[in-house]
Amino acid sequence: MKYLVNNSNDPRYNLAFEEYCFKSLDLKEDYVILWINGPAIIVGKNQNTIEEVNQDYIEENGIRVVRRVTGGGAVYHDLGNLNFSIISMSAGPEKIDFKKYNIPIVKSLEKLGIKCELSGRNDMTIDGKKFSGIAQSVWKKRVLNHGTLLFDTELDVLSKALNVKQDKIESKGVKSVKSRVTNIKSYLEEDIDMAKFKEILLKNIFEMEGLEPEEYKLTQEDLDNIQKMFEEKYSTWEWNYGESPKSNYKNYKRFPFGSIDIRFNVINGLIADTKIYGDFFGVEDVSLLQDKLNGVRYDKKEVTKAIESEPLQKYFGNITEEEFIELLFQ
Repeated sequence: MKYLVNNSNDPRYNLAFEEYCFKSLDLKEDYVILWINGPAIIVGKNQNTIEEVNQDYIEENGIRVVRRVTGGGAVYHDLGNLNFSIISMSAGPEKIDFKKYNIPIVKSLEKLGIKCELSGRNDMTIDGKKFSGIAQSVWKKRVLNHGTLLFDTELDVLSKALNVKQDKIESKGVKSVKSRVTNIKSYLEEDIDMAKFKEILLKNIFEMEGLEPEEYKLTQEDLDNIQKMFEEKYSTWEWNYGESPKSNYKNYKRFPFGSIDIRFNVINGLIADTKIYGDFFGVEDVSLLQDKLNGVRYDKKEVTKAIESEPLQKYFGNITEEEFIELLFQ
């Protein structure tokens, strides 16, 4: 295991940095990155950006919006939030496994005197309040596990910048976004700043593996490739927002594994322009399923036949064929 240094606070560059390291560095090595973004909303790979953010508020307050390569929901970052990325080889079948890859983070925080736990689908909590949202992506037997650590974040801004669906709040048994999140700093036994917190956390992560921290230095070619990805992907409207199609069919439902929002047009009896949004996690790209549905006659038997060989659980999580078909015909 080695760590990478990235001192940028630009969320577009930082997500390009992370994706490049995830997909392009030595596949036999594990990597840790601790990084900090300026004010930004980071939306999940499958989300409809325009419905996740308070657009007027973020424009007035200079908050960037950037899409990441992992599933899950939108999160707010600022200079009081520390992000962690752990990149490693998959130990078994390609699947999303939050417990396996985040125990080192939990144990590292416990060494700082913070009594925390993995909670729900993909959260870490203190006294029942969320301080970390975790997401994962699997690519060619590589796992990217990353998450937020609300250290000293402006929680008022967080609650105003995000548009969180009411059913998600209610599923947590709380009344608002602000009431279900907390900062780490107020729970620390010793008053430390972000720089010290970052230093201690990195040391603890390596100690959990019985290792001394060792830096991996990127080459100039690596840095040039990251800059190119920053400019050509993460700085573009097409990646961060994309088209939100006008649809004559729309259905939304929240499952234990996350939400699915499906939209399409029915033109001359055929499904067209399918888009599937949501904060679900999957190891298959949902665009493949969208393509399977397009051109199929809008009929239960025909749609069932078209998707019968599709690995729905790899797209979404624990969903049955019947549940998915019901989404299309309610």
